Amino acid sequence: MKNVLGTTLQPCSLNPLTGAKRDGYCTYDQRDPGLHIVAAQMTDEFLAFNQARGNDLITPRPQWQFPGLKAGDWWCICMGIWLKSKEAGFPVYLNLEACHEKVLDYISLNELQEWDFRKLNIK
Repeated sequence: MKNVLGTTLQPCSLNPLTGAKRDGYCTYDQRDPGLHIVAAQMTDEFLAFNQARGNDLITPRPQWQFPGLKAGDWWCICMGIWLKSKEAGFPVYLNLEACHEKVLDYISLNELQEWDFRKLNIK
């Protein structure tokens, strides 16, 4: 599997364990209608924006192996959610090494690089 940089896809997060397959990776799977292929670091603003829109990423959902997220957590989010959040002024920073190459079908590498957490010295 490749990332948006053309190198081997790296894990997004093992704690909390993320990915549509809960394997730590933002892999592309045709059976995943949400396209959880974007490796993003959560912020309070992003979480609140999505919760207000009916996408509650804060509340734990054990039945889905979902721990609930807080600011600073890394998580594989849906491509569409990242784009909508970006348009609304609530984007989150990305780990491009952990974003699946399929992301490039929706946004250019140049645009993605604006949100690269390494460029912004975020840990």
